[in-house]
Amino acid sequence: MKIALGSDHRGSTVASSLSTHLHASGHEIMVLSENSGAPTDYPDSAWRVSNEIASGRADRGILICGTGIGMCIAANKVRGIRAALAQDELSAQLSRSHNDANVLCLSADLLGQTLCKRIVDVWMRTAFEGGRHERRLGKIARIEAGEDPSAPERPRGAG
Repeated sequence: MKIALGSDHRGSTVASSLSTHLHASGHEIMVLSENSGAPTDYPDSAWRVSNEIASGRADRGILICGTGIGMCIAANKVRGIRAALAQDELSAQLSRSHNDANVLCLSADLLGQTLCKRIVDVWMRTAFEGGRHERRLGKIARIEAGEDPSAPERPRGAG
């Protein structure tokens, strides 16, 4: 699987560790952040990674900053992105199985490298369940299109 990976300066050490870990697991990694040690702004990496996913050039993305919150907010501004902040294995699993999250956001400051690797492993191997969750993803897509998700759907071709 092709994974786009990005971080700000606070997440660069965890990002480097995850890049090595994912590569060793057989994934192709695209590192889309600067790891010079200089302060960087999380929206820049969030935008780069999210656009790789939205364009289809990458299958999934992983973003790491101090808390993961800023990355998650910024990534979800890109159409087609379903970014989820996971702080444990269960939230990672549910973000994939129920929400089909295509971007995982992590906290470098709160989780540590070992827990981040465990969370990523669960997230990577979890499939989307479909079923009742597909209806909900459709509603999310309607929100992205500026529509009321609770309004009755119009038949195709009705204008």
